[in-house]
Amino acid sequence: MRKIGEIVDAKIKDLAFDGKAIGDIDGKIIFLNGGLPGETVRARITKSRPRFDAAKVLQIIEKAPERIDAPCRHFDICGGCTWQDLEYERQLYYKRKQVVDCIKHIGKMDDVEITDIIGAPEQFRYRNKMEFSFHVAPEDGFVLGLHHRGEFDKIFNLEECLLQSDTANKIVLWLSEYIKTNRIPVYDLIEHTGYIRFLIIRETANTGQIMVNIVTSNGKFPDAQKFISEFTAAFPEITTVAHNINSQKANIAKGEQETILFGPGCIEEILLGKKFRIYANSFFQTNSRQAEKLYQTAFELLNPEPTDRLLDLYCGTGTIGLCASDRVERVVGVEIEESAVTAAKENAVINNVENAEYICGSAQDLMKTDPELFSGLNCAIIDPPRAGLHKKALKGLIDFGYPRLVYISCNPATFARDAAIMRENGYNIGRVIPVDMFPHTMHIELAADFTKG
Repeated sequence: MRKIGEIVDAKIKDLAFDGKAIGDIDGKIIFLNGGLPGETVRARITKSRPRFDAAKVLQIIEKAPERIDAPCRHFDICGGCTWQDLEYERQLYYKRKQVVDCIKHIGKMDDVEITDIIGAPEQFRYRNKMEFSFHVAPEDGFVLGLHHRGEFDKIFNLEECLLQSDTANKIVLWLSEYIKTNRIPVYDLIEHTGYIRFLIIRETANTGQIMVNIVTSNGKFPDAQKFISEFTAAFPEITTVAHNINSQKANIAKGEQETILFGPGCIEEILLGKKFRIYANSFFQTNSRQAEKLYQTAFELLNPEPTDRLLDLYCGTGTIGLCASDRVERVVGVEIEESAVTAAKENAVINNVENAEYICGSAQDLMKTDPELFSGLNCAIIDPPRAGLHKKALKGLIDFGYPRLVYISCNPATFARDAAIMRENGYNIGRVIPVDMFPHTMHIELAADFTKG
């Protein structure tokens, strides 16, 4: 076994599912935090195990032809766009390869049709939501920005993020200066002291509305009237400003209590002709234009009939079901997050959708306590979190035996696991269609259709 700190040269052969590079040294696998296939790198060993090593890249000795110069000034330290130095077409290749590898190695299936990936026409400025963290810093008092790559407790000062608009970048810089000038205490991630914790900016692609959400520890926002007056004067395009309080040590940009400092408290986005209200703590697809492509892909796979009764499982704020409501007779949405269900019901009202109802509860519990709710439906679109379907929810879906299902996934590994179980229980897999929602990252979404055999 190699020693921690040892310097080695490694030839990179592939990119792993989590975006790390896979190298080889004398037949032993080594995982690296950078580098592209075909490159030789010099690296420092950070972990040594009998079956593999891990290392941090120090120098690229031989460059791959598909390597490009990353345009972001923070690329070398930021934990976000780790593939920005890889040509976009090759990014798409490796993302599709992730899907293929997961289905083949995790799902043990090598006869599934996996189509070409649907790429994103906008590789920059595509995010409608960005989260930034505050942290104390000895040299400057505090920093406001993003996490260093692989380090939860280290934040760098953001100068510009190429995934958000120029206006959003200016908001980050303005707020940093305001906090400094007005001596507002910044939160310490280690000691859990201080006040200002997070800045979240949402900016909708199709309506151009902006929400700013500031997350703090306990206490009222200092001199809120003065802040709002100066803030909205500097950025008149801001639609609403929210203040959320997170009193927990957990480093999450979500609040337990919310106060609206300015505006209606929500913004609105349009997807496939339907209007959706987004609140400070709402889940909403981060790439609006690719979300439309993802939903269109799901509808094409499902091919719904006007008499269909659709289950929208893990429905969130109702985006998929409401966009499908004109195509089917009835929509039933199921979601465990109460605030999301409230938003889904509100979105149904503002879109004059009368054939959709939304139920709050876990899928597996409702399948047991209210089976009639599910047995009255004949097709489904499911969009679970990264962990995939709960095993009892998956069993329930199989038992209800819907003739047609579409599975949307943000995690090819858990999708492959669930798809294999569905196949074992009588479902045929039609097509798997990868969709790139997040250019320059290793993340990939997909939609796949299943029919009862």
